[in-house]
Amino acid sequence: MFEDDNQDGPGGAEEAGDPADMAKEKVDEFRVHAQLAAVYEAPRKFAAKLLPTLDGGLAKDIQRAIGKLEKARSPETPVLPEASMSDAADLLTLHDKHGLSTMDYHIHRRPGEVVMVRWLAAEQVETFYERLQAHFDVAFGDFKEEEKSAKGWKQDPKTQAFLAALDGMEVKMPERYLREVIRQHRVFVLSTQTADEIDILYLCEHLMGISPAAVVGKAAAPQPPEPGEEPAERDRAWFFKLFALRGIKDNIERMCFFTYLQKSDDSFDFE
Repeated sequence: MFEDDNQDGPGGAEEAGDPADMAKEKVDEFRVHAQLAAVYEAPRKFAAKLLPTLDGGLAKDIQRAIGKLEKARSPETPVLPEASMSDAADLLTLHDKHGLSTMDYHIHRRPGEVVMVRWLAAEQVETFYERLQAHFDVAFGDFKEEEKSAKGWKQDPKTQAFLAALDGMEVKMPERYLREVIRQHRVFVLSTQTADEIDILYLCEHLMGISPAAVVGKAAAPQPPEPGEEPAERDRAWFFKLFALRGIKDNIERMCFFTYLQKSDDSFDFE
């Protein structure tokens, strides 16, 4: 599951050259991209809206609540302790208390910062898992075929071992999300994904299918480049942290995705 995944470091497996480790690293890469696609594709695929419905007080309350859950979590497991279960359940149903919709993305902006929260419930959770698996299967399947076409003719043991390792990989994304554990034991799970710098154009235009200004506001969005040029990298780089809270409340399977974005040229202090 995407437990404290960091997208910045180079791949150690390729440097080490172990075929099994190289195959696992590629699986992890596609797993992370599948997670991002499933979390943020809803404006493009399901007509979900971005709504400026979080006032400053509510945004801070949610941010504190998710931070409290993260601190309570053991480093060894994303399953939250029993003492945090009530707080997790409250956060998963907070949208009902404040009359906020599920599926949509609820936003609050501060200078150089964005807080974005999305809740899912019942059938929406089922659809999320289906999309999560589909994104992984397509990307990983295409990669395996490309690798076979490009390298299958090579007879060296390392290449053949790498291709064999890829063929042996089977990833069930709901298992990585501990879905059955949540259902059987009625636990709450919080996992995270972090990137010191994410390209805001990739997040907004590629994954969400919307303009960066719709998410971060016109003032913080990348400035229009000169004709034929790309926006400056410093305008595109944002610190990114995604929290994925899952559990069951009132016999309904639920999810809450909390996204924190901060412009990378600003100091970062997550409270």
